[in-house]
Amino acid sequence: MTEIAVIDNGICNLRSVTKALEAVGVVPRVVRTPEEVAASGARGLVLPGVGALRDCVAALRAARLDATVRDWIAADRPFLGVCLGMQALFEHSEEGNITGLGILPGRVVRFRRPPEFKIPHMGWNTVRFTQSGSPLAAGLAAEGEAFYFVHSFHCEPSDRALLLAESDYGGAFCAAIGRGRCFATQFHPEKSQAKGLRIYRNFAAVVAAA
Repeated sequence: MTEIAVIDNGICNLRSVTKALEAVGVVPRVVRTPEEVAASGARGLVLPGVGALRDCVAALRAARLDATVRDWIAADRPFLGVCLGMQALFEHSEEGNITGLGILPGRVVRFRRPPEFKIPHMGWNTVRFTQSGSPLAAGLAAEGEAFYFVHSFHCEPSDRALLLAESDYGGAFCAAIGRGRCFATQFHPEKSQAKGLRIYRNFAAVVAAA
């Protein structure tokens, strides 16, 4: 069976993510240090996160996992970031005015929308896949699938080629990114029922083929 390491940074919905991976036939290996990542033998790595990005990035740095994530992605090993796990990859965030991991060019910005659009953006929203042939979107309708979001900030990649999917909430925003075997979603696949499980199943297929 495919084994995938899942980073526990102390502020993630770990149980939901591991249960979703198990549901698609994956053996999740929860890891908290670089040594545990190496010992896991996993060929895929998932970075989930909920809450404040400052806490997420600080926890990764304190555990020395920031370098692990950076090196993993640089080696084009299969990686999936979820919510804060996506935002952490960028250079800077307006949330707390913090420096991110700087793996991807761009920034994380607060939603600036008219008053009728409640912030945080919470609930189901349509996601349109914009990268042709991405393995993460296999079996999903390019013109739109519904996924579950909970966030007040969103990513603005400097390189449009990173954009894997968009959604709209008073204006288009980046819902997912993809480059090589590095993927990340602003939405929560583990809270998105069958379509969300498809995301994890597709990622597991990328890991199995790596």
